[in-house]
This record gives sequence, structure tokens and C-alpha cells, in this order.
Amino acid sequence: MNFRIEPAGSAGRIERKPDEARNKPVEKMSKCFALAAAATLLLAPVNAFAQKGPTKADAPGAGQTQELDLDQPADAKPAGQEGTANPAAPAGGICEIDPSACPKGQDLGEAAKRKVKADIYAVEQIYALRYHRFELQPYWNFTLNDQFVSHPGPGLAMNYYLTNVLAVGLNGNFYSGLNVDSDFNFQNRRATRVAVPLNEYSWSGALDFTYVPVYGKFAGFSNFIFSYDIFVQGGVGAISTRPIPVIDPDNRKFDFAPKVAFNVGIGLRVFLTRWLAANIMIADYIFPEKLESLSIAPGPVGQPNNPTSPSNSATWLQDGASVTNNVQAQIGISVFLPFSFNYRLPK
Repeated sequence: MNFRIEPAGSAGRIERKPDEARNKPVEKMSKCFALAAAATLLLAPVNAFAQKGPTKADAPGAGQTQELDLDQPADAKPAGQEGTANPAAPAGGICEIDPSACPKGQDLGEAAKRKVKADIYAVEQIYALRYHRFELQPYWNFTLNDQFVSHPGPGLAMNYYLTNVLAVGLNGNFYSGLNVDSDFNFQNRRATRVAVPLNEYSWSGALDFTYVPVYGKFAGFSNFIFSYDIFVQGGVGAISTRPIPVIDPDNRKFDFAPKVAFNVGIGLRVFLTRWLAANIMIADYIFPEKLESLSIAPGPVGQPNNPTSPSNSATWLQDGASVTNNVQAQIGISVFLPFSFNYRLPK
């Protein structure tokens, strides 16, 4: 940069002027940089923020490219393709692992038209099914309603369950040789000459029908839950009985004879396992009974053909028959066969 001094007569000032000769190289370098920047912009692609790479379908080096938007996340899908699954992406969610577990949108209408069974089974499965199983029920019985003579003895019932609550079966009782006349009765008869007619039993058998109206469970001993059922029973059969000679034992002797008998009862069964249960039952066997006559014929002894002789069997029994109730308690166990079973639930 140069300074030029003018004479004092002119203006008396110092004037600064740029050196045009030295500024020319600077202007040339600026023009070169501007031209280089313009050339760079012209040669660069229009989508300067796009980068190219090989597509999945192309083999390496095939030369075909796909565009990836760097402004979008890597796992985002292009607009309009949100519902399409990416097969290259790892499986995630139950719908991708098992498509059948997720109903499709177009299947919801068909599913709504399908008929639905409205039955709701709110009761839990029965602990022990009885359906199509045999029940063997050995027990011991003793008399409850006869204060003068008791009729204990063993018994056995066999039932087959046609349904889970209805069964048909047989039962039998054995009494022969086990009937007990109390010593009090014997001593009272000898001392006061007062007696009541007594009878003893030999056996009984019946065809029974069993119905289970109630079943459930209860807690016992604070730690155990027991399943139980209450059953009612009814049937018809026969019972063999005979009078015990107490009025005139020297001349009278009776034989056993069968009579038609009806029975009704109610019982409780508590399951210990799915095939073993303890039970108790109260049963009433109802039958017509012939009782010993309270009077003795006045005729001579030893003449069985004489209608007035005490030796004539026609004078030993009372006229007609009286209805007798043999109420007995039965305590035993129930064994169900087969031991196991399978549930078949409705669909």
C-alpha cells in the first residue's frame, strides 16, 4: 500500500489509495475457489443425503441398488407397508410364532356367527365317579328296634351304576345262629310267667335300586378334605324267619319259612380313596310275620292230630299275620371296580 503527499497549496491532506497492482493476485485466487465450489455442486447428485447399497434380492456385485432413508430408524417400515411382516426380521410375539393362535380380522365375523353352547360347568370334577362301575359292599348289621331279641349278622351288597347316580344291585344278610335272646327275657319269663312273642331270622335277600341325590366334600381334622355322598335305597326280596318258642317250649317247634320283604334305607358314604369308601346305612326290612300264640290248647299232650292238643301245630301260631319292621344299622366299606376311571367331559 502506497502513500502520496501533495503540495501544501493544494488541499494540505494526505490521501491513502490501494495498490491495485498488488490486489490483483488475491482477486484471482478468490475467483478460482468460487469456480471449484460451483463445479463440486454441479457434479454431486441431487439426492445428496441418500446412499446406495445392494438389495436383498440381488446377488453381491449385481450392481442393483436400494435406497435407505437415513432420517428413519433402521426398524421402521416405509409408509403404506406397516402391516407387512419383514421375513428377515427375527420372530417376535405369539402371532409370529404361531399364527393360528391369533384370529385374523376377516375371521372375527365368522366366529361371531358360530353357535355357542351356553352351559357353564361351575362344579369341579367329582372325586370318585360311579358311572359304569361295580360296587362291592361288605358290612355288619345289628338291630335297632327290638329290645327283646337282636339279629346281628354279616351282609353283602353288589351294585352296578347305570349312571353316576343310579344303580341296580343285590343284597343279602345272614342271621342263622346269631340271633340273641337276652338273659333278662329268659329270667323274666320264668319268674313272672310273662312273655312276648319272639322271632329269629335265618337269611334275607333283595333286588335293590340305589339313587345318589347328594354328594360333596367336607374338611376334617383341620388338614384333610373328604368326599362323601348320601344315597337312598329301596327294593323287594325275601326273608326267612321263624318264631322262637317261649310260651310253650316243651311242645312247640317251628321251622324257618320265607316271606316277601320290602326294604328302604338311607346311607352315608365317605371316600378314603377313589375306589375305597367307608359307609353306614340305616335300613328297614318290612315283612308279614307269623307270631307264636299266647294261649296253649287245653287238650291232652301227645296227640298231634287232635285239634285241641298242645301237640297239634295248628294251635301254635296266632291267627293272621302282623307287619314286622326290622330296623338295622349296617356299617361297612365300599370297593369300586375298576379301581381307576377316565373323565369324559362335554365339549
